[in-house]
Amino acid sequence: MADPIVIPGERLGSTGEYSTGPGTYSRQGYIYSSLVGVKKIEKNADGGSRAKIFVQSGDEPKQFVPEKDSAVICQVLSTTPRFSKVAILRVNGIPVTNAFRGMIRKENIRATEIDKVEVYKCFRPGDIVLARVLSLGDARSYLLTTAENELGVIHATSEAGARMLPKSWCEMYCSKTKAIEHRKVAKAKFLL
Repeated sequence: MADPIVIPGERLGSTGEYSTGPGTYSRQGYIYSSLVGVKKIEKNADGGSRAKIFVQSGDEPKQFVPEKDSAVICQVLSTTPRFSKVAILRVNGIPVTNAFRGMIRKENIRATEIDKVEVYKCFRPGDIVLARVLSLGDARSYLLTTAENELGVIHATSEAGARMLPKSWCEMYCSKTKAIEHRKVAKAKFLL
């Protein structure tokens, strides 16, 4: 027997019996479908808590894996004096279903004056960066580079919470307070 097809708003079960999963939502003690797709139930591996109910859409997006020289859009998660950790969100313009981890090392931020690079003056947590895959790295992350004029920060939020606008290749200013902050800025034609 084929799995049942459900439509948005169709009741799938109660919150006392199941926990909500992707493609579902709960309201007044019941779980409903938010997608057209197939109703699935995933039993909990430890057997202790409730099974998860979810809806799997037939048009699941394909997972695009970054390859060497792929253009990626990523979000900075953290910075250290030696590198920035990022989550890769798009590969060659196509959104990924699960974010990949990446790393932009100090020596891969700029093409010139590499010894003068200070990572915290180039990227801050939350910045959106256009980068290129340098190598596949190790099991933990991809190695990325922004050592081209077209690569760097394409969206940033200031300390005041407003959008940052590019001033030069190494500075952005707050659209609200006009305060200047250092960044490794991507060339203007690539800004979102």
